[in-house]
Amino acid sequence: MWRVILQPLLLFVTPFVLYALYLLARRRFPFVAELWTRSVVSTLTIAGLAAAVAGFIALGVLTTRNQGAYVPAHIEDGRLAPGRFQ
Repeated sequence: MWRVILQPLLLFVTPFVLYALYLLARRRFPFVAELWTRSVVSTLTIAGLAAAVAGFIALGVLTTRNQGAYVPAHIEDGRLAPGRFQ
């Protein structure tokens, strides 16, 4: 469950972290409010949303799919048989 929440969140936060690292590389303190103008924040928000959506699309396209029907775990001959795809 945490993976579903953290992966898009990390993709969304990435542009903000990169901008803060850019400010540090230019020897500016990234916690100064004047450096985070409305246009910068809106651009970073759009970039973060685009990265999160691209991550969702990549996850949907590149995830391996299991073919067949799922047989849940059950008891066979007194032993637990694990769940599997047939």
